[in-house]
Amino acid sequence: MLKLISGNFKKVLLITLFGVTLSACSWFKDKPEIAQVLTKHFDNKLYDKFDTAVFIPIFKAKLKEQSQSFLNPKVIEAYYKKNEYLPKLVTQFYVNGQLDTLKNYLLQSKADGFNPEIFNLSVFEKQLQTLNRNKFGKIEEVYELIADLELNAANSLNKYTNFMGYGSINPRNFFNRFYAKIKRPDSLLMDSVLNTNNLTAVLNDVQLKSKAYLSLKTALAHYRDSLGNDVDPAIKTIKINLERMRWRLPQQTDELVVVNIPDFTLTWFRNEDTLAHMNVCVGGKREATYAEKMKAFLKSGKLDDKPKNHETPQLFSIFNAIQVNPIWNIPVSIAKSEIYWMARKDPYYLSNNNIKVYYKGKLVNDPDTINWNKYPREKLPFQFKQGSGEGNALGKFKFVFDNSSSIYLHDTNNKYGFKLANRAISHGCVRIEDPLKFAELMVKDKYQYDKLRMDVDLPPIDTTKNEVFKKKLAMKTDTLKVFQLKPTWYSPRKNIGVYIAYYTAWADGNGTVQFRPDVYDYDPILWDAIKKYM
Repeated sequence: MLKLISGNFKKVLLITLFGVTLSACSWFKDKPEIAQVLTKHFDNKLYDKFDTAVFIPIFKAKLKEQSQSFLNPKVIEAYYKKNEYLPKLVTQFYVNGQLDTLKNYLLQSKADGFNPEIFNLSVFEKQLQTLNRNKFGKIEEVYELIADLELNAANSLNKYTNFMGYGSINPRNFFNRFYAKIKRPDSLLMDSVLNTNNLTAVLNDVQLKSKAYLSLKTALAHYRDSLGNDVDPAIKTIKINLERMRWRLPQQTDELVVVNIPDFTLTWFRNEDTLAHMNVCVGGKREATYAEKMKAFLKSGKLDDKPKNHETPQLFSIFNAIQVNPIWNIPVSIAKSEIYWMARKDPYYLSNNNIKVYYKGKLVNDPDTINWNKYPREKLPFQFKQGSGEGNALGKFKFVFDNSSSIYLHDTNNKYGFKLANRAISHGCVRIEDPLKFAELMVKDKYQYDKLRMDVDLPPIDTTKNEVFKKKLAMKTDTLKVFQLKPTWYSPRKNIGVYIAYYTAWADGNGTVQFRPDVYDYDPILWDAIKKYM
């Protein structure tokens, strides 16, 4: 009896060990998730035969073959390597209809100006239809389709979310004077999109919801219906400006001052509310033969050959200071091209215009005696500063923000420019028509605003300060004392952004599209960059 028990025990042990060995060798495997999902959905046992050991080499080969056409191949390749080359998107989002949602968003991209075929819409639709029909004769046919559908879904999703959420191009690659460090999708962001558990939410999140964008998008549909084509110049201009609106600013601010160069205006926004709107003057357009002249200048090095380019750059920053009664630190380029010649022509030009001259950082006491013939323009050793006062080119206000181009918003002592239709007349900075209103919005409180008003010889709003104001005026008119006007600095309210932008079309409150002349000829450059996507 003992021997019989012992023999049975050995048999059980051998069977158990054999089973463990088979399991360890993966001879008995659970059905892969894709097989379970498709078998249940279609009630078709063919999908039970889905073998990942056969599928993965097919998928890898297709990934290698197709990745050359992907927008971000390294991101997609890394995603599938991390997920063991399994069809994660089809497994998660086919049965619940979210791949159909992706297809619908791709189709609707035409309303945003895109050609849906840049997202492989037709191929994607056919692949979904083939799987929907569930008419496979053998499992090998399934492997091919699932691999193609998976890769198409990944590439279309990646490209669509990039283009819709951030624009189809990086403008800094196409415009020399585009200095706004707009947000661009990085590998972490793109990986998070592929790893989402809710595809519909991701697609919804990248839709632009601003009133300006939606209004111009509606206008595009109206123009298409009215004109009956998609190639009219007006439609092209609308598409160009929808692209501009997709470019994301580097940060959100409580309030935003938008200078629109082609419209020669600025608008101060608090969310969707407009706090101020006024005319501006911007930098003059570069010379028509700029490119040819620049080549000649680079060869000769002579300033007389250097072409003029005063175009105001596109940029984003945060206001950090207000300077009342500012000093103008005259740029080297203006000193060489204008101040030098004026000083040679009129020996009293500098003193009459309150311009001080510095040599190696030290003030030249009597600049009218400088013999300008001794100093060639190319090697001018002087620096120039225009003092505070009525004749200062910056007027009474200067609004400062960090940027690499020494650009700022300012008042001006020459108001005639605001009456012109084409106000591209400055050296690059932005002149504003109503600087006092601008300063009032920017200061922290009424007390600070009254101080600022008195600095520019305006009475305070608070009449209890009238005595202080009278004393200030008396000091300035006292002929027995030498009064020197100096700049005063004020801190603005926090988190007020400035975006110097370039829009040649937008829809107004009534839905009417406002078109503006392409003052710097930027539209053709942008269209050449994006037309393959439109």
